[in-house]
Amino acid sequence: MDKQVTQTQASLRGGKRESAGRKLGTGKFKEATTVVRMPASQLPVVKDFLAAYQRKKLSADLDVVGDIVLPVLNTTPIKLPLFLSKVAAGFPSPAEEHVEKRLDPSEFLIDQKDATFFVTIQGLSMMDVGLLPGDKAVVDRSKLASIGDIVLAVIDGEFTIKTLARKKDGTPRLLPANSTGAFSPIDIKEGMDFEIWGVVTGSFRRFK
Repeated sequence: MDKQVTQTQASLRGGKRESAGRKLGTGKFKEATTVVRMPASQLPVVKDFLAAYQRKKLSADLDVVGDIVLPVLNTTPIKLPLFLSKVAAGFPSPAEEHVEKRLDPSEFLIDQKDATFFVTIQGLSMMDVGLLPGDKAVVDRSKLASIGDIVLAVIDGEFTIKTLARKKDGTPRLLPANSTGAFSPIDIKEGMDFEIWGVVTGSFRRFK
């Protein structure tokens, strides 16, 4: 028998195969990897460092919100005039015939008082949908979150407001709304403590 082994036969017996192994950018850190030799005693130290790095990166993308505040219940309704006319500047006529109806701000913002609370926006991860630092987001826990809703989620004990999405494999994903690219989507992975606390139904802010 010929002792020479063709390249094709050799490839069937092992060795590196084209397109074999994990694809680039699909690992835990979404980057190409390299082999590093280190003392076995230092492996736990390196693993702890990488885990801390991941937590820090996740914390930056979370853009956590401020304190949770409950609305005041059983208050006297405030009915303010809602003017029918729309003007670019100035102030509409106070004449009664221009008043469309009386609007209670609480009724406009809150659907279920006993299931609603407010959180303060602290960062800029949702600026493209009009949520800016200092704004009060209205969160309703009675509503069932759907894909595309802005939600208040808790990840590993940290609260964040993001848009709810879903990856191709069906797992949840939280999307920022900041076109600068400063914030990355957050993929919910196995082992994460993840829960949706409520749906953001609106927001309000003061200018003065």
